[in-house]
Amino acid sequence: MKIKKQSGITLIGFMIVLSFAIFISYIGMKIGPIYMEYYSVVSAMDGVAAERGSANYSPYDIRVKVLNRLYVSYSADNVKEQHIKVVRKNGKHLRIAYEVRKPVIGNLDVVAMFDRSVRLSN
Repeated sequence: MKIKKQSGITLIGFMIVLSFAIFISYIGMKIGPIYMEYYSVVSAMDGVAAERGSANYSPYDIRVKVLNRLYVSYSADNVKEQHIKVVRKNGKHLRIAYEVRKPVIGNLDVVAMFDRSVRLSN
């Protein structure tokens, strides 16, 4: 008669792995929407930059177009009008720089800083 050794994970090991997986999922649920919003901002910037003659628009019109696109995609929470700049350097560039701060656990926060610039087309 052969003696078989048991193999597998113990209950304590399973609890440790499960708690680690839950913690990673929780962090992902806190950070995921921040990046989803950023990709909406990128999409809005690319859309405005791709419009024909967007370099001829006034800075106010550019801000309004970007904010309207963000409002439609429900991403206007963290990007405000003061974060949108029009820079004239080797052509006309649209620049959005903003910071997002979300609480994670207690007094521990996640801070994400985004800065993107696109060239406006003629």
